[in-house]
Amino acid sequence: MQRDLTVVQALNEALDLLLTEDDKILLLGQDIGKNGGVFRVTENLFNKFGDHRVVDTPLSEAGIVGCAIGLALNGLKPIVEIEFFGFIYPALEQILSHLSRLRMRTQGKYEVPLIIRAPYGAGVRAPELHSESIESLFFQSPGVKVVIPSNPYDAKGLLIAASEGHDPVIFLEPMRIYRSMRHPVPQHRYTVPLGKANVIKEGKDISIICWGAMVWNVIKAADQLENTQGISVEIIDLRTLYPFDMDTIKESIRKTQRAVIVHEAPLTGGVGAELAAVIHDRMFGELKSPVKRITGFDVPVPQFSIEDYYLPSSDRIIHEINQMLVSIKR
Repeated sequence: MQRDLTVVQALNEALDLLLTEDDKILLLGQDIGKNGGVFRVTENLFNKFGDHRVVDTPLSEAGIVGCAIGLALNGLKPIVEIEFFGFIYPALEQILSHLSRLRMRTQGKYEVPLIIRAPYGAGVRAPELHSESIESLFFQSPGVKVVIPSNPYDAKGLLIAASEGHDPVIFLEPMRIYRSMRHPVPQHRYTVPLGKANVIKEGKDISIICWGAMVWNVIKAADQLENTQGISVEIIDLRTLYPFDMDTIKESIRKTQRAVIVHEAPLTGGVGAELAAVIHDRMFGELKSPVKRITGFDVPVPQFSIEDYYLPSSDRIIHEINQMLVSIKR
């Protein structure tokens, strides 16, 4: 049976299912128990599973992640919630110095099946440090997988798939789409495989690679480009940033011979920079133009009045693609 769920509801259902299936799984985070989390993703799970499975922790991100690493090394499967992605900075020591390295450090003797969930991204009028898009910090950390769903169906399936692995996963949830849409989600258990992108719209002129909330801006831009200018856009939702699905990217670009990458994180050093470099390195002879990046600016996420200008809007995506096409004709 399928129901129309929001991303929040789909995640809650996935967590409920995982806690029911596996008594090694437990949740840790600030206010996730009695309050159900700041966005209510863990709502009612405390009442159903108790304070030994849904643990309200002290206000210490380093402590939460450090404890979760210890639990994972001793046979449990913790799922950590960081209230906002920008609050993860105090835990970077634990993540980058320990979590990502333990399999290598122990020559494969120990595994760390740990998921760290965090709401991320701008567009919700949140205060400073509540709208960070710093996925590239973890993208550059071998040993950690980075996953970002763009819809309720993927949110449930990707989270369940992440729980089946033996490696740590950074699972980022775009706040902007937490409750802004409803999509059909099966009630039963299913998975969306990590490392596999989703071609959500086929096209023949340009391939656009995107993820998270930006997928919906790209869809809107693609529809306008096709309806008003006859430009056929293929849209790839990356879903897993690391390891990313290069096979799907290559197959798409071989068809369109043009690539655009859209993300809301800053331009410099972003995930798009690596994707562009790999595409140029492996497919240079098949491209009709250089890879174009449409991103946030190299500044912290600004305050409310200009927050929308910071994000790559559908209008800006259309403008940048038209500029790219004009430069090719010249």
